[in-house]
Amino acid sequence: MLGYTGMWRGHAVTIQGSGMGMPSLSIYANELIRDFGAKTLIRIGSCGGMQDRVKIRDVIVAMTASTLSTPSRGIFRELNFAPCADWQLLRAAVAAAEARGVPTHVGGIYSADVFYDERPDLNEQMTRHGILGVEMEAAELYNLAARHGVRALAVLTVSDHLITHEALSSEDREKSFGDMVEIALEAAFA
Repeated sequence: MLGYTGMWRGHAVTIQGSGMGMPSLSIYANELIRDFGAKTLIRIGSCGGMQDRVKIRDVIVAMTASTLSTPSRGIFRELNFAPCADWQLLRAAVAAAEARGVPTHVGGIYSADVFYDERPDLNEQMTRHGILGVEMEAAELYNLAARHGVRALAVLTVSDHLITHEALSSEDREKSFGDMVEIALEAAFA
């Protein structure tokens, strides 16, 4: 998996691919923490909107991440551990989004195990309970951050919508995720 380290406003930053899904992210996040001493991990990426008020290209800052299962489930067994974002990162990301005038939503997301939806009944319950969007990695990232005492956050751009069925084209995804990246960088070094 490719990773790049460079500078942003005088700060060293590593951008690391994590693959798709919680098991893949778990490998890279564990190694970044264990082998490279990473103390702040911010997932940036796309997600599907799950509320009418959440629009295409809006940014979601994930306070919590619900899931059916993660690679950490074996550790928790019967406990439904509720992983959450680092408060300082979350607060700084929201401030950065507000300063940029980016439409932003803060709240819970859902980390799915599958890319292609097979559970409309579950989506209905997620929407009913205020879940803002669906993606595939943040719940395990938040679990690992809690376990290792590091900071984590997910900053996501809505690329498609489960209710309206709108979706950005590949070209639009490539060109319209800059706000999310800047918000994440601002939060990391606030």
